[in-house]
Amino acid sequence: MTTGQIGDCAGQGRALCGTIAQVSSKSAEEQRLRDLALLRRVRDQIDRDYAQPLDVEALARGVGMSAGHLSRAFRAAYGESPYSYLMTRRIERAMALLRRGDLSVTEVCFAVGCSSLGTFSTRFTELVGMPPSAYRRMVSREAALPPCVEKRVTRPVRNREVPAVLTHVV
Repeated sequence: MTTGQIGDCAGQGRALCGTIAQVSSKSAEEQRLRDLALLRRVRDQIDRDYAQPLDVEALARGVGMSAGHLSRAFRAAYGESPYSYLMTRRIERAMALLRRGDLSVTEVCFAVGCSSLGTFSTRFTELVGMPPSAYRRMVSREAALPPCVEKRVTRPVRNREVPAVLTHVV
């Protein structure tokens, strides 16, 4: 078979060519489903262990993938990188802790697994639209919402990131 004949199954007959294509697509679909199951395991681990030091390399090793493949596959499946997903979960939890009002911003930062107050504040501001201290002041003045409503309304969603120009809450 010449190089030009590989793609079009020349000389192999239509039935054999169709069978090969079906087997290839079936195994590709099975692999895709296996990858999605592994990605769910990674996502579940991030949800469960968000306060622990997590890195993409360790997550990838845990499911037998390279870090690059995990990042690309995770982004394709969930629309954001594993690191972005982790930070979104951390900020979501930080918002809940700040609403409680019994911890300082620094304590909340470390409680959700961030090791840098500056990075935490920057990411919080990017996702929520205000610094954590301003968020804490704002929610302390508001009437309490039922927890089911509060969780839904205050959940940070990466697709709605706040634009670079922010208005400061006083």
